[in-house]
Amino acid sequence: MEALLGITGKGYTIIASDNNAARSIVKMKSDDDKQKELSQNLVMTYAGESGDTIQFSDYVERNMRLYTIRNNIQLRPRAAAAWIRTQVAESLRSRKPYQVNMLLGGYDAPSNTPELYWLDYLGTLVQVPYAAQGYAAYLTTSTMDRYHRPDMSLDQGLDLLKRCIDELHKRLVIDVGSFTVRVIDQHGVRKVDIS
Repeated sequence: MEALLGITGKGYTIIASDNNAARSIVKMKSDDDKQKELSQNLVMTYAGESGDTIQFSDYVERNMRLYTIRNNIQLRPRAAAAWIRTQVAESLRSRKPYQVNMLLGGYDAPSNTPELYWLDYLGTLVQVPYAAQGYAAYLTTSTMDRYHRPDMSLDQGLDLLKRCIDELHKRLVIDVGSFTVRVIDQHGVRKVDIS
């Protein structure tokens, strides 16, 4: 019962994920952070099998850090998304594929553009203006489709996110609980409280 949301606007990307850790019908904890800050302008949020998500997200985080140390430069969001997609596609062809779905949100400083990528466990990668993964996709995609505009201010983007989360609370049978929200813009990554 995982919910990942991403929205881009004028100069920012918003990434949100629910805080529940559950297996079958049991909620094990409600303060699980399903996001990794991969660099100053890049955040990955993930959902899937709990062992795969933790192992794969740590693998990606460490390799991004290693690339930065070796080359003294951080990967741009598009390059990072392509590298992560390659890792998922290669694992798919192995004996133990990762069952991980992701949203990758970032801000490309050289071109001053926000970027959001939707990536699934089959290695499908798409750049999108807004996205949802998990059960959130069934209930919030139409809301984002109706109200999203590329020139939205940050406040308007956060209002759209609140609207999507309210829709989940109203229509989803299971309580999705609270969300972790991060904004990525030219100033870097910061956590935002939307309650």
